[in-house]
Amino acid sequence: MNTYDRLIGTWNVSGGTTGTITYRWMEGRKFLIQDIAMDSESGPVLGMEVIGREMPFGADKPGDEVKSRYYGSGGETYDYVYELDGDTLTIWGGEKGSPAYYRGSFSADGDTLTGAWHYPGGGGYDSVSVRTP
Repeated sequence: MNTYDRLIGTWNVSGGTTGTITYRWMEGRKFLIQDIAMDSESGPVLGMEVIGREMPFGADKPGDEVKSRYYGSGGETYDYVYELDGDTLTIWGGEKGSPAYYRGSFSADGDTLTGAWHYPGGGGYDSVSVRTP
């Protein structure tokens, strides 16, 4: 089983943004696809994200970090680094160690992810995601 299997499914998100996110494996199970349909104070957040280990052109094997690229419906793109250590999920904005990051913990049954987004200068918001049955 892949560690990231625990993300698979549709999640109802509440907190600073509300809506749904759905994680699914791409054919071959090397990349996760995340579909995003959320609302925030500044308007809709619609997009998709491709998550997996990068393998640069000409490389023999993928790198160690799990990276992603978000593609928003407004034409924006953002890069992230994912870390899943036990029950703790950290999503770094840009690169590992960034001051912009999400950190959350899975419940014992794995169906709730509770955490917060943190931004430079003290901004951010709490977020709770609950897997739909």
